[in-house]
Amino acid sequence: MKILHSFKIPSLVLAAAVSAGFVFPAAAQQEVSYLVDLNTREVTYLGTLGENYSIARSINASGQVAGESRTAAGDLHAFITGPNGVGMTDLGTLGGGNSGAFGINDSGQVAGFSGSHAFITGPDGVGMRDLGTLGGESFAQGINAYGQVAGISYIPGTAHAFITGPNGVGMTDLGTLGGNLSFAYGINGSGQVVGESRTATGDRHAFMTGLNGVGMRDLGTLGGNRSHANDINASGQVVGGSMAVPDPYDLYYPNAFITGPNGSGMTDLGNLGGGSAVAAGINDSGQVVGDSWTAAGDIHAFVTGPNGLGMTDLNSLVDVPGGVVLGRATGINNTGQVIAIGIVPEPGSYALLLAGLALVGFIARRKKMGGEAFSLG
Repeated sequence: MKILHSFKIPSLVLAAAVSAGFVFPAAAQQEVSYLVDLNTREVTYLGTLGENYSIARSINASGQVAGESRTAAGDLHAFITGPNGVGMTDLGTLGGGNSGAFGINDSGQVAGFSGSHAFITGPDGVGMRDLGTLGGESFAQGINAYGQVAGISYIPGTAHAFITGPNGVGMTDLGTLGGNLSFAYGINGSGQVVGESRTATGDRHAFMTGLNGVGMRDLGTLGGNRSHANDINASGQVVGGSMAVPDPYDLYYPNAFITGPNGSGMTDLGNLGGGSAVAAGINDSGQVVGDSWTAAGDIHAFVTGPNGLGMTDLNSLVDVPGGVVLGRATGINNTGQVIAIGIVPEPGSYALLLAGLALVGFIARRKKMGGEAFSLG
C-alpha cells in the first residue's frame, strides 16, 4: 500500500529540483512531515535528519514511514521511522550523493534511489542494496510484501517501467502502451503494477498490469488525453489523476480518480473547490489521500471515506501546531494513519510558495518523470 508518493514527484525530478532549491525555496517556507491518526485525531511530527525539511513518501501497517530529509550537511538522504512514525533513521546512500525512499512494506523493507540507481533494503531499513538498471539510471517507486519492486529505468534512448522478483532480484522491462515511454509508480501484493505510459498516438495514459507485472492494460481517462496512476490496493482499485476534457494547450490540470476492483471504471473524486486534484495513495478499504486546489487558491491535503466517497480537507480534521498547513497527503495505511506534508510559509512569501507548488504539481502531474523530464520529446 504504498503511498507516492503526493502527487508522487518523480525521483529524477525530485532529486534535481530539491538539490537545486527549485521545488520549495528555503527562503519561502519550511516543509516537514507528519503522521495523522484519523481515529484519535493525533498528529505526530516525524522530525528531520538535520535541516528543517522532510518528505514522507510511504507508510506501512505498523506506521513505519519512509521518505527523504535534508541532513545537517545539506544532503538529501532516505529515512525510515519506527512504528507510528516515532524516531527517524538515516538510511545513508550507496556511496555518496543523494538518496530518497519511495516505498516501504510491512517488514520495513524500503525501496528508493541512491545517486542514479534504485535500491532495496532488508527488514527495518537495514542494508541498502543496488538493484541495477535496464541499461541506464533507475529509480524505485514502490515495493510489496514480497519485496517485488516497481519503478523506472533508462534504457537506450528512452525510459521504461520495471518490476523485480521477490526481494528485488532481477529487473524486468514492463514495456509500454505503444509509445516510447512508461513509468511505474505503485505495486500491490499480487505484483500488479500501476503507472503511466505514452500510447501509440502520443497521449499519456494510466496503466495497470496483471499479476507479477504481466500484461500492461490502458486504464483510459476521465475524458481528456492524459492520466496517470499513482497507487493500487489489494483488490486492484487504482488512484491517480486524469484530465476530464482534452487539453489543447498541453497543460495538465488533472482530476483525482479512483477505479473499481481490478482497475474497472474510472470515477472522478472531485476536489476541494479549486478545480484540480490528484490522488496519491489508497488503502484496502478504498480510502484515498492526495492533494487538491481549494477555492482560496492554495493546495490542501485531502482524505476520503471508503471507496473514495466524500473528499474532506485533512486540515479540517486535525489541528497542527504552529499554523502549519497540511498541503499534501502522500499515503494511508489500513488502520487510518495518514502521512502528510506540512507547509509553513514565511510572511510575505505565500504567493511564491503557491507558484512553486503549482509548477511542481503540474510537472509531476504530467507525471512522474514524464518524457519531458527525460528530454525525449
